[in-house]
Amino acid sequence: MLWWHYLPLLLQETSSAQYILQQYIAASGGLKLQNSINNAYAMGKVRMIASEFETAKKVTRSRNSSKAAESGGFVLWQMNPDMWYVELALGGSKVHAGCNGKLVWRHTPWLGAHAAKGPVRPLRRALQGLDPRTTASMFINARCIGEKKINEEDCFILKLCADPSTLKARSEGPAEIIRHVLFGYFSQKTGLLVHLEDSHLTRIQNNGGDAVYWETTINSFLDDYRPVEGIMIAHSGRSVVTLFRFGETAMSHTKTKMEEAWTIEEVAFNVPGLSIDCFIPPSELRFASVSEASELPQGQRMKSKTAAAAAAAYHAKVAQFQKSHESDTNNINWTVDV
Repeated sequence: MLWWHYLPLLLQETSSAQYILQQYIAASGGLKLQNSINNAYAMGKVRMIASEFETAKKVTRSRNSSKAAESGGFVLWQMNPDMWYVELALGGSKVHAGCNGKLVWRHTPWLGAHAAKGPVRPLRRALQGLDPRTTASMFINARCIGEKKINEEDCFILKLCADPSTLKARSEGPAEIIRHVLFGYFSQKTGLLVHLEDSHLTRIQNNGGDAVYWETTINSFLDDYRPVEGIMIAHSGRSVVTLFRFGETAMSHTKTKMEEAWTIEEVAFNVPGLSIDCFIPPSELRFASVSEASELPQGQRMKSKTAAAAAAAYHAKVAQFQKSHESDTNNINWTVDV
């Protein structure tokens, strides 16, 4: 009967998480206002401010000054239910990605067009203070695991783990996703999301060889919340993405770290004229078997003049930076969302 002693704790973790999410929804503008939004648009700027590459023998660091930092921009469109499209560009590279509510896809200069395996999932950048309703729904089954200070601000921590069936659905071939955890840090003072930590671990089993592990961690810090048509939107922030490879031998690990800072220039809701045609996947994915496609998004389309500022993907820089330091990456198709 000892489980009775732990039941109150489990119930407390769940009920506390629900209370935190209720406060977050209220602080973000309220459920009624959020449910009145059918579509949304956001445009922002991004700067790559630091990079680091580490091996067992040396560490190479680069920190750009405000003038030397590579700059770009991005434009994001969303529409109910579960449709989104984003264009990002930085340092001469451009990434398009989208979801038509059924299929997540992506186009990158180094991989071309690819469709994601597994269930439809939201765009990470939208969770970085741009879409409180989707953020709240993401954490609906989370647990409150404690408190922590983030930038001198007391926060509640919500933890969400992907279930085994989702991990299996997103795995492909020799690449097995064995863990995906999301942590949300919500301010006790304002109720808003101020920090997001997204981590997943992938195991690559080579033919007859040792397994190689890739751990991807993205830490995002959200700032400058201001109301837009009554909805609280984070107008600036920064993200640190870390790619850690290990497994073969004790001295063969590599770690790549990139840091970006972004600002939001423009946000609008219920944009007239936006239709489902704007979220149609590329033809090569529409008419191909999804099961034959590789992992993650591509994009095309969106010819609105407002989208002319297209752009910014630190993932493009991560891939290029990693490639310049390491010739053998086991041909992994990275599944880091834009």
